[in-house]
Amino acid sequence: MHIETTPFKDLIICTPSVFNDERGYFYESYKESIFQEKTGLSPNFVQDNQSQSTYGVLRGLHFQIGEMAQAKLVRVLEGEVLDVVVDMRKDEPTFGQSFSIVLSADNKKQLFIPRGFAHGFLVLSQKATFFYKCDNYYHKESERGLKYNDPFLGIDWRLDEQELILSEKDQHNLDFHTLKQLV
Repeated sequence: MHIETTPFKDLIICTPSVFNDERGYFYESYKESIFQEKTGLSPNFVQDNQSQSTYGVLRGLHFQIGEMAQAKLVRVLEGEVLDVVVDMRKDEPTFGQSFSIVLSADNKKQLFIPRGFAHGFLVLSQKATFFYKCDNYYHKESERGLKYNDPFLGIDWRLDEQELILSEKDQHNLDFHTLKQLV
């Protein structure tokens, strides 16, 4: 596994070693001892989640606060997404800044997102299956939503606004300046 750091503390891109032959491929998507050795981090994953979405679906930007905050290890099993995070950790110099990466079934990259980041993704392919491990359980009362098109964040989602498909809930997420008072 190759580990690539980002300008954000503990936000890490993981690229597995893939073994290809005439039958297909094999790779370890996660091995605790190697992850810990290469990153110095020890998340205790307790929940796996998977979603499938069609082109233009934007899910996010979501996060949980307080003791229910979640670290995530995310990847795409089928298709391609633009994965986006926003640092909501007030004590970090990257507070309020965003980071994006294309994750796909082809590139097999994963993104480790530490606690304190809002997270979302946009489906760029006809269909995408998204998988993620969490180090804490989902807790509805601790969930917050950050407005995907907040001008302060200036996120380039790569699609025109009219192509985006959002849930009713995500259409009412809060802007960064309102939300930062609540975290």
